[in-house]
Amino acid sequence: MLSLPSVCQVCGRWPAQPVCTDCLQRFAPVIQRCPRCARAMSGASGLCGECLCQTMPPAVERCAAAVDYRYPWDQLIARFKFRGEPGWADTLAGPMWLAAQANALCDAESLWVPVPVRPQRLAERGYNQAWELCRALHHRSGLPTLRDALVRLGEAPDQHRLSNAYRLSNLQGAFAPHPAQVGRLRGARVVLVDDVRTTGATLEHAATALRQAGCAKVHALVFARTPSDADQSTAP
Repeated sequence: MLSLPSVCQVCGRWPAQPVCTDCLQRFAPVIQRCPRCARAMSGASGLCGECLCQTMPPAVERCAAAVDYRYPWDQLIARFKFRGEPGWADTLAGPMWLAAQANALCDAESLWVPVPVRPQRLAERGYNQAWELCRALHHRSGLPTLRDALVRLGEAPDQHRLSNAYRLSNLQGAFAPHPAQVGRLRGARVVLVDDVRTTGATLEHAATALRQAGCAKVHALVFARTPSDADQSTAP
């Protein structure tokens, strides 16, 4: 893929890639995260306190994130997701692939699977940002993708418009395995891909549908993880 130098969209340096090396090092450092929910953890290892308190194992076994949902990534994600700039996928996929490798999230048998968007949203936007990330991850990793592994049912409101309490129930029954792909999903090792994780409800409901199709493992990879209220209150 041809990559031409331009102005860094964070610091304004010229010439540079869309996000220059210095800004990537400054704003996307490799940090310790909970291996199950990708929450940032300072100096600790193993599961975070919230995940340790779960009584039922989640459908998503492991989740990795490249960055926290903060400046400058929140602004760049908005451009990628809402302002018709799908070309950001390649830039965002770089840190994502590093996070996947650092967390042993996938192996040679893994499939990249995008979280589908509502049909109405897809028609309005013209693309699914999760699929664009999958394509970019495929180019970096060589691992195959399965674009239509899942279908989105109904027209539930977009998660980003809802409070955390409503997010958890909004997506009940919202995903199903594509009937034509059930054979390929049976026994497969899947890495679900999305742009942002907040409560994890979207990933969990999508992973549940994949489990019902017989997937052997379901991991998840996102570009950004929204910090919890406690995380944000202690952030520098």
